[in-house]
Amino acid sequence: MKSSHKPSFAETFKYDFPSSIVVFLVALPLCLGIALASGAPLFSGIIAGIVGGIVVSLLSGSPLGVSGHAAGLAVIVLSSIQELGSFQTFLLAVVISGVIQFVFGLLKAGVIGYYFPSSVIKGMLAGIGVIIILKQIPHAVGYDFDPEGDFAFSQMDGHNTFSELLYMLDFVNPGAAIIALVSLAILILWEQPFIKRFSIFSIIQGPLVVVILGIFMNLGFQGMEGYALKGNQVVNIPVAGSLSAFLGQFSTPDFSQWLNPAVYVTALTIAVVASLETLLCVEATDKLDPQKRTTPTNRELLAQGTGNFISGLIGGLPVTQVIVRSSANIQSGGKTKMSAFIHGILLLTSAIFIPKFLNLIPLSSLAAILFIVGYKLAKPSLFKNMYRYGKTQFIPFMVTILGIVFTDLLVGIGLGLTVAIIQILWNNYKTPYHFNPDEYVSGEPVNI
Repeated sequence: MKSSHKPSFAETFKYDFPSSIVVFLVALPLCLGIALASGAPLFSGIIAGIVGGIVVSLLSGSPLGVSGHAAGLAVIVLSSIQELGSFQTFLLAVVISGVIQFVFGLLKAGVIGYYFPSSVIKGMLAGIGVIIILKQIPHAVGYDFDPEGDFAFSQMDGHNTFSELLYMLDFVNPGAAIIALVSLAILILWEQPFIKRFSIFSIIQGPLVVVILGIFMNLGFQGMEGYALKGNQVVNIPVAGSLSAFLGQFSTPDFSQWLNPAVYVTALTIAVVASLETLLCVEATDKLDPQKRTTPTNRELLAQGTGNFISGLIGGLPVTQVIVRSSANIQSGGKTKMSAFIHGILLLTSAIFIPKFLNLIPLSSLAAILFIVGYKLAKPSLFKNMYRYGKTQFIPFMVTILGIVFTDLLVGIGLGLTVAIIQILWNNYKTPYHFNPDEYVSGEPVNI
């Protein structure tokens, strides 16, 4: 019999707080990297992470989903800023996209999320896991010319996901590689059953230990020829010299462009893509949730719409629910949406008070954390189970994975959905009848 006991705040907080630290550590470089890949000010990515963590989590009904700027929108943002002529005009489009998303929620468009095939959702999770691992290998060895969070196959630095793995061999930094290997060893050790028997190790999260050790190793390598980390091999959050300088990093939309038709085209594009990406992430997050809770999708669209409205007003990039951060939250033991909220608070307070300290964190330490996240999303057992389900499940699953790896997230999901729909139509064609057992009377002819 299912227990009706609702855990208290104290019972869940001891899980949510350590999880929020891990999500914060994962989100920080992604906020900066995706902003860079989007051609936007770096701080706009931090703003999106703060709004996604604080505002959206309060309004959302998702217990484990974490919102922020998503990699799937980077190309759209980059082209939109160029087309509209200024970042401030683009911010107006973000504000309007939030209004459109809010209307989607009122119209109950969230029901679309329930029609995504299970095989495609699982393929999306596995594909993201594979691409996280592939994309983090260069960062782990100190080759950091491609922005963190760029998950597309064709990269901004002129290479692709696989050619990068060969090209990086000429630029390996031994210091970064050592930090990554030590960090990965600690994280693997932290996952072992004998370690979990000690209560202290359930309180202190492995990723936090990895980051602190990485900072000390970074400081230790300074001054050592060939081992010292460069500026692009550590977190690079903007540092403001005063409170007024910090507030000066926020921007406001150019409302004088409200009659520009291109602004509304961009706003509608952002609203549709962000809504689809959010609904896909909601379905995936609910499948990963150990408690199998269901997120109200219409409420999620209302929350995301409000988040985009506020993010655009203060200079932030568009927000969606993000599977990388959400899966890191789940894998780190988060229980409620308090972990997402606290991660937003951590982004805000750290950007104000300790940006110089954060800029000591090696990207290779964070790469090790993301290796574990990626592996848990794309475990070999998942591939074996999907194969056992038969080709109707396995083919869309693999097409989605390959599509994500060799194109980008949205195109990969689109390919998987196309294959899944074709299979459904083909199976219906092969079985052009329906037998309803409730209407059958024993002894009479069968009508189909």
